[in-house]
Amino acid sequence: MTVTAAPEIHPSATVEAGAAIGRRTRVWHGSHVRAGSRIGCDCSLGFAVYVDAGVVIGDRCKIQNHVSLYRGVVLEDEVFVGPSAAFTNDLTPRAQSPDWEVSPTIVRRGASIGANATIVCGVEIGTWALVGAGAVVTTDVPAHALVLGVPARLRGWVCECGQVLAHEHLPVPAPCPRCGQALHPGAAP
Repeated sequence: MTVTAAPEIHPSATVEAGAAIGRRTRVWHGSHVRAGSRIGCDCSLGFAVYVDAGVVIGDRCKIQNHVSLYRGVVLEDEVFVGPSAAFTNDLTPRAQSPDWEVSPTIVRRGASIGANATIVCGVEIGTWALVGAGAVVTTDVPAHALVLGVPARLRGWVCECGQVLAHEHLPVPAPCPRCGQALHPGAAP
């Protein structure tokens, strides 16, 4: 017999009616999950995470403390978002603007976003890509890319297992010395 576990919601968290949260997902202290958002199974939302209406989070994602995910953000399965990473959703924001327009951001399966990184809206971060801590992403990031800096620039390639395989434009070893998997850097997600 299979027993499925309900989500674990800390008493100090706010989960609005109409939010969908999958089995075994944990929502910790002070987090706020808006109506109309969807969070998959086996996720972990750390302290003070904000999930806006319309945000989609896949299965087995880990979102660290103080992350705000605004309308238009989609995280596919197995995405990691480090502490205090910031996502935007309007390219020309004003406090009082009738022209407010959401620009979608997609983070593909297995990608990792480092602590304090800023993801400017309208970009796609490819599968298994790695955005370094403090980076500012303003353009699309290819699959398996390692991007660092302000603005973020391609600095290497990363295996699905997390091993950095090559720096800059050096040839990528095949297969990965850690896990043996073949890598196709920059391939479509």
